Amino acid sequence: MSLASRLTAALRTAARSPAVRRGVRDLGRAATRAVTRQRRGAGGGRRGRLHGTGPAPAPVSPDGEGAHALADRSSAAPLALVHAPRADGRPDPGEIVWGWVPFEEDLSRGKDRPVLVVAEEDAAVGGSDGAGPVLVALMLTSRDRTEPGTTAMDEHGATWVDIGSGSWDRQGRPSEVRADRLLRLAPEAVRREGGRLDRAGYDRIAAAVREVHGWS
Repeated sequence: MSLASRLTAALRTAARSPAVRRGVRDLGRAATRAVTRQRRGAGGGRRGRLHGTGPAPAPVSPDGEGAHALADRSSAAPLALVHAPRADGRPDPGEIVWGWVPFEEDLSRGKDRPVLVVAEEDAAVGGSDGAGPVLVALMLTSRDRTEPGTTAMDEHGATWVDIGSGSWDRQGRPSEVRADRLLRLAPEAVRREGGRLDRAGYDRIAAAVREVHGWS
């Protein structure tokens, strides 16, 4: 029997093995899941790429980074906006920090992103989930959506406020803050501080937030 014939016979024998067939099916399923995650990550949100690369979006387990994900804050009750950064090692209003932020369309998925903390309040004031104090924050992006020093609404209805560049971005890129989406973050979801926004910049954003949510 030729070598080619022996190889063909060996492959046919292996193909009849239940263990081999299960292994092939498992590999196929794993490849399908990987492609699905990759496609979801490529289209994960209409807000554009934010500072940093971060890991590809992926489903999170109950004990993973998404365990602290909270629903966005309601606009029903006005938010107390006061610039109050402190050198205490904790995230305060006026500070830009990094934290795990869920996607607007799916709270079980998200990414590490820079956010501007604008307030701190009890979880029950602006939402129905979470407990104790929570941070209210606004996401940042380096994608150019407005002219320098201006506020504008994009084609999706999101309102962006230009804040220029600062220590929170190592590449020195101008940043913009989204004023219409109020994130609620558990303090333990914050990873590190990235910088501070001055009082004038904070007040400009606070004014935009009040206007967007009808608190002015």
